[in-house]
Amino acid sequence: MRSPRLILAAHGSADPRFAAVVEEIAASVRRRRPELDLTIGYLDHGPPHVEDVADAVVVPLLLSAGFHVRVDLPARAPRATITTAVGPDPLLCLALADRLALAGYDGSAPVTLVAAGSADERSLDDVRRQAAMLAVHLGVEVRAAFLSAGEPKVDALEPDVVASYLLAPGVFHDKLGASGAAVLSAPLGAHPALADVVLNRYDDAQVPGRTAPA
Repeated sequence: MRSPRLILAAHGSADPRFAAVVEEIAASVRRRRPELDLTIGYLDHGPPHVEDVADAVVVPLLLSAGFHVRVDLPARAPRATITTAVGPDPLLCLALADRLALAGYDGSAPVTLVAAGSADERSLDDVRRQAAMLAVHLGVEVRAAFLSAGEPKVDALEPDVVASYLLAPGVFHDKLGASGAAVLSAPLGAHPALADVVLNRYDDAQVPGRTAPA
């Protein structure tokens, strides 16, 4: 029996660097599963648009389960199976730790995990859960902070070490660059852990009872 198509649903951006990262993640997934029918769909700044899909498994390439996962995607792709977002997930700690190490982090100081933010408190809680996972992984204190909606704001904290909890370069990461942190990691980008999480979400969608967003 043929496996269902996988739609990698990304937010989208006018910045071409965002699409480049999404394409790299998709290429990484295809290398792991060359037989898989994979298509990218964008919530904004398409085409391709997510509503162009029919019967498929949609994996939101989003780092928290806010409005897009709970409301927008089910409305725009009503015949698709929508999985949970790729974040939070313990595997993302591997990517975050690697990005911090490349930025010069020595593993001793507290870390601030900074996300874009959301008006949905459940989405903010997802970021806090990822911060708690990263704290266990690194063995140091990790607190969550936000650039737009959500508290605390990173500007108020003035952290020394910042882990960028963003998918790709763009306006939000550029704003982080002005935070004055001594160590600032790059966005997650196309780290191999992202492809692993995407495939885990896709595989879980084949098991009844595991696909509904939290």
